[in-house]
Amino acid sequence: MKNTSIHIDSISALHKLRGLPKPKHPLVSVFRLNEVPNANAGWTGNMVIGFYCIAIKRDAGTFKYGQRYYDYDSGTMSFFSPNQVLAHEEGETELQEGVALNFHPDFLAGYPLAKTIKNYGFFSYEVSEALHLSEQEEEILDGIFNNIEREYQGNIDQFSQDIIIAQIELLLQYCNRFYNRQFITRKIACNETLIRLENLLNEYFTDEKALASGLPTVQFIAGQLGISTNYLSDMLRSITGQTTQQHIHNKLMEKAKELLSTTNLTVREIAYQLGFDYPQSFNKLFKKKTNVSPLAFRQSFN
Repeated sequence: MKNTSIHIDSISALHKLRGLPKPKHPLVSVFRLNEVPNANAGWTGNMVIGFYCIAIKRDAGTFKYGQRYYDYDSGTMSFFSPNQVLAHEEGETELQEGVALNFHPDFLAGYPLAKTIKNYGFFSYEVSEALHLSEQEEEILDGIFNNIEREYQGNIDQFSQDIIIAQIELLLQYCNRFYNRQFITRKIACNETLIRLENLLNEYFTDEKALASGLPTVQFIAGQLGISTNYLSDMLRSITGQTTQQHIHNKLMEKAKELLSTTNLTVREIAYQLGFDYPQSFNKLFKKKTNVSPLAFRQSFN
């Protein structure tokens, strides 16, 4: 096998690589994985795609989430955005059951979805954070894939693009719903992640060396937990109603209140101790979160 990196700019180039017939539409296609002659395409390495890809793959097995394993018999759904790098290891074979939808960003030009698609965080989730579907959920999504395929396989007219984009929007909305369900049904694992988050923030705000590096970022926290930033924030929002950034700020306020009420450190010293580069930034955030200034909060204890 040839070990290389390739860039696939178009739907047509993907079909050619996979040994599939030329797509009926240059900017959108749906194909079944068991129809792909060249599953491995004779190469190993990295592939960079220039379009969106949404795929359901079916393979019974187990899935590790947090520290737990879950059995699943239905499909797993993955999302890839343009310019995302996909790795293919030597000896790896793709699942032969499933379906893939591919659409180029140019297909969305002039439609609101061209901007709002960036709001769907699951396009930047890790592959290990795939959506695991129930049979009923998979049946709903299969119906949408079929609708898209029928529309561009038929006689394309002035309504075709509107209808296909409406179907893609419906698909994404259902995926939002199903991910929210996944956070709920795997609540034990999610709560374990929440506990790890709280412990991580507690340790950070009591570690002077860590705070010397500045306030913890969402990227740092997600990296420490081994989860993508969007997946972590979406999971927390589903369980607690707050994002990762809000959890960081809540812990920051707890520590700030503790220092203001139990020490003689000046507000400036507390700001620096909590990792702020500028005391003004600390004052602004504290007042925004508590409706009083740090000094007024301290004076309320005297």
